[in-house]
Amino acid sequence: MKRLREWFDGLAERERRLIVVFGAVVGVFCVFIIPYLVSLTLDSRREEVGELRKAIGVVQSAKDKVAGRQHKRDTIAARYGNKAPPLAGFIESAAKSANLAVPESQDLSDLPHGKRFTERSTTIRLRKVGMLALTRMLEKIEASGHPVVISKLHIRKRGGETDSYDVEMNVSAFDTVSTGKDKDARPADSAKPASSGDSR
Repeated sequence: MKRLREWFDGLAERERRLIVVFGAVVGVFCVFIIPYLVSLTLDSRREEVGELRKAIGVVQSAKDKVAGRQHKRDTIAARYGNKAPPLAGFIESAAKSANLAVPESQDLSDLPHGKRFTERSTTIRLRKVGMLALTRMLEKIEASGHPVVISKLHIRKRGGETDSYDVEMNVSAFDTVSTGKDKDARPADSAKPASSGDSR
């Protein structure tokens, strides 16, 4: 410090002023500019972190959606794997659970849907049924676990009667069509005739 002081005192007046101005500039830079640059850097990092968090949230949300869709596909596949029984007996059972009788039913022709599905339908007619009993019957059909839907429903109120309706509906079942690829091939050994030389 003593040598630095001697060196400074040995400078001309103009040189001293330049050094003082330079020191002031450096001081201002250290006091104001450096914190400002640090603040800008931190703000930029905060923005990057915020964008990363948003991206992670989008990915997580997409993951949950994909899992939900996969679960829905698995549920539908399991339902189609549970083939519906003959519809006339199935509907009769659902009606009996709601204390209803099915006086008329008619099976319709099968209707193909592409190469993978076939629709079986049965038309039924109910007379003088109450709305609560009809609702219970429809719930029974819907909750059966089979690929069955009410494809047509027409309800007509009977004049002059309270809670009495005539109903005509179509119940449809959708069956998967076997392509033969899932069937096990016959083992080659079973096609060979049994040898009689080993008999004893």
